[in-house]
Amino acid sequence: MNKDDCIFCKIANGEIPSATVYEDSICRVILDVNPANKGHALIIPKEHFDNIYSMDAETAAKIFTIATEVAKAQKAELNPDGLNILQNNGEAAGQTVFHFHMHLVPRYIKDNVTMTWIPGKADTEELSALSKALRKRI
Repeated sequence: MNKDDCIFCKIANGEIPSATVYEDSICRVILDVNPANKGHALIIPKEHFDNIYSMDAETAAKIFTIATEVAKAQKAELNPDGLNILQNNGEAAGQTVFHFHMHLVPRYIKDNVTMTWIPGKADTEELSALSKALRKRI
């Protein structure tokens, strides 16, 4: 995606108005205009990253640090029963805007928001082999 055409670049850099919760030189936190629940926030880096795979560690660290502060503010203001932190990478994972962003969704016991899957059963030998392969890549 050309960052000149990216709606999240425009929002993060203030070219499109938003209900901004927090802003610094790295990111902007806004309230989602299509919320799953009241207080649903998005953390959007100002620099364009298509997904987590292209993001540098410094930006990622800042986003996760801000996520803790936003979550605490949501807890204090909205008193949710829980919180989902979601981040999708790629179409297969449900990413629809190809600019990295993180969702913080306050959750309530009977809120009708669903994010479930049927758990599989992992093979211990396969887990061992895969964990070894992943360790080599980190």
